[in-house]
Amino acid sequence: MESRPLTRHDSMNNPLVRPPNYQAVEQPSHSAASVNGLRQKSNLDDDDIHHNPPPGSSSGSGGAMDPPQGHQSSNNTFHLDSDEQEFPGIGQYDDFHTIDWQRDVARDRMRHRHIIKKRDDSAWDWIKSGHDAWSGWLCVFLVGVIAGAFAGMIDIGTSWMSDLRFGICPEAFWFNQEQCCWSSNETFYDGDNCSNWYSWPEVFGHEPNGAGAYIISYIFYILWSLLFASLAASLVMMFAPYACGSGIPEIKTILSGFIIRGYLGKWTLLIKSLGMILAVSAGLSLGKEGPLVHVACCIGNIFSYAFPKYGKNEAKKREILSAAAAVGVSVAFGAPIGGVLFSLEEASYYFPLKTLWRSFFAALVAAFVLRSINPFGNEHSVLFYVEYNKPWIFIELVPFIILGVIGGIIGMLFIKFNIKWCRFRKTSLMGQYPRLEVLIVTLITAFIAYPNPYTRMNTSNLIYLLFSQCGVANNDNLCDYQRNFTNVNTAIEIAAAGPGVLQAVWLLALALIFKCVVTVFTFGIKVPCGLFIPSLAMGSIIGRLVGIGMEQLAYNYPEWAVFAGECSTGENCITPGLYAMVGAAAVLGGVTRMTVSLVVIMFELTGGVRYIVPLMAAVMASKWIGDAFGREGIYDAHIILNGYPFLDSKEEFSHTTLANDVMKPGKNESFYVITQDSMTLDDVEQLLRETDHNGFPVVVSRQSQYLVGFVARRDLNIAISQAKKTTEGIVGESIVLFTSSVPSPWMGPPPLRLRKILDLAPITITDHTPMETVVDMFRKLGLRQTLVTHNGRLLGIITKKDVLRHIKFLESEDPESVLFN
Repeated sequence: MESRPLTRHDSMNNPLVRPPNYQAVEQPSHSAASVNGLRQKSNLDDDDIHHNPPPGSSSGSGGAMDPPQGHQSSNNTFHLDSDEQEFPGIGQYDDFHTIDWQRDVARDRMRHRHIIKKRDDSAWDWIKSGHDAWSGWLCVFLVGVIAGAFAGMIDIGTSWMSDLRFGICPEAFWFNQEQCCWSSNETFYDGDNCSNWYSWPEVFGHEPNGAGAYIISYIFYILWSLLFASLAASLVMMFAPYACGSGIPEIKTILSGFIIRGYLGKWTLLIKSLGMILAVSAGLSLGKEGPLVHVACCIGNIFSYAFPKYGKNEAKKREILSAAAAVGVSVAFGAPIGGVLFSLEEASYYFPLKTLWRSFFAALVAAFVLRSINPFGNEHSVLFYVEYNKPWIFIELVPFIILGVIGGIIGMLFIKFNIKWCRFRKTSLMGQYPRLEVLIVTLITAFIAYPNPYTRMNTSNLIYLLFSQCGVANNDNLCDYQRNFTNVNTAIEIAAAGPGVLQAVWLLALALIFKCVVTVFTFGIKVPCGLFIPSLAMGSIIGRLVGIGMEQLAYNYPEWAVFAGECSTGENCITPGLYAMVGAAAVLGGVTRMTVSLVVIMFELTGGVRYIVPLMAAVMASKWIGDAFGREGIYDAHIILNGYPFLDSKEEFSHTTLANDVMKPGKNESFYVITQDSMTLDDVEQLLRETDHNGFPVVVSRQSQYLVGFVARRDLNIAISQAKKTTEGIVGESIVLFTSSVPSPWMGPPPLRLRKILDLAPITITDHTPMETVVDMFRKLGLRQTLVTHNGRLLGIITKKDVLRHIKFLESEDPESVLFN
């Protein structure tokens, strides 16, 4: 039975409407006429994602229409009739597709209402209601505990395997160098060496010093580096290809609603953890902090399946993943507050208040577990903890801002060259033989790094050294000043730099050039590799060099007005380690374009709370300079490089196009629809065979072209397959119904009733809606697609990829670059 056509909004004879070639018939038909015409190129099958879906309504907007008689829509996305068949598997998503935020939010709301309604029926229902309410807190608690344990084991394993390149502890080979020397009875020992620790020349009976010992150490350093790197690359390539890289670009894309099966799986978690230890131990210019975010999200994804509330609802699962991202930064830096802010600022776009609380709780639990394990062997939960007593002086804001400018320039250059290298890699032999690339990069890195003590040491130890303040116990060349310490408690006097400082300056300058060049080629190879630690290292070198320069300037010209007050007492008024900390934040900000979360991470990382203003000044200067040359950070640049369908909420859209300019179908393209009660099963199956669209609008009839709802292709396939197996009498002649009643009289075979899988409240807009509004809807509502109407009549469809292609086209870029491969 067909509903009457529209009267007030009828547009059948409107000459302004471009009628699409509707491939539907009004009455049951068995011919191919229902799907004839030119095939439209992938308009309905585009995967659409986005962020920040509202916790509110899922009803349509923009092109709202009064439904015809007999087809009143409900407030829920799916109208459930008690006499209709249930179809298991409905509402799930295929790989490399986008979730429908609106539908998942509506499904969760219906599930919650059902639990609340039955809560008072029995004690068991009351227990289930309580479990449902606390399941989110329990899930993030487990994520925090396990992620903290994983991070502790990774830190301990990395420290041990990194020291294997230099020697071994014969009494207990599982001890690293520091732990081995703890067990020694010696009060003093030369440098980092003690009698319990054997360097590789000593293992083979050579003296620890001399040309022969140097050559043996050099060879073992390179061999261990190659072994660790080859193992990491082999594990990734053989067992978990998704375990390579940083993972943060993909985490951002997944959190925005994109489905990548296996990226957060068990094998990825295991191989990422092992590969991270091996890659860092190989001495490559990379870090484990970014990959720890990926590891934590893997843990969050695995635990979410223990709670059906999250495991069976992709939109709800992303609440757990957002908290897991905060946990990853918390255990990476020992910065729980910075982790929450990182998830809010950089990773997540759907971040309601309850997710903020749970993220804070999970980051707290993870930091507590990591502190209990104490992988760094000190009273702090971070490796870089330093304590400065001297306040900064006002004139130092100038070099701090200069450091921010330098950091922004270095970040911009790094992004530019790294993206160019990654593009070249895809089309070169490097891309075809990733393991060979890893070995080449490792060999070059180890060969060049060993002669320089500042590149030979672990990058984390280098950063700690550069952050540290010179005192009585420091014996590095960086602290070779012409000063005498007569009392440990006396203030450190300002003094001239000795020859050791000058030598250290030249070695640090060479280390800076080495780090900048090598990191460009390292980030993106097929091993787990993060960018936080290399960026901090580059920035801390620059900052330390500037700090030494400022210190010597204050020593040589104390009569200058800017130094006359604070530096006239003879005490050291300039702290080079502070400049290293500010420079580290500046370069990391220039590379990632983080702001608030970065400042909080830095003062949590170092304990330098009183230096928030210098950090803020440097980070803002770095961001402004970086944004002047390109608004995307390194993670956004890799999202664009990989073609992920990601619509960044930070970008502005100010063009004057309309929905009519972007919607499909275009000229000479067919628009495939399904009628609500006049197509047979043969017609629908032929439509599915001859198209690959991700869904189809359902209309009242060919004459009225009035929108009823939208049905997803996957749901339609599942419903048809299960109905054939479970319902007797379903044949090709059976009529497919998306209504609650059967046309009367009906003398044919039993109909196939699919109203349950129909989205009765699809988002609609008019053809004259500005694209600026459409883009905002896709961003803030997390739309998968929106239907376009004119005077109430279905006219076309806009998907997220249509929006992305349109933006690329307006920016004179390749529109097909948004197609994920």
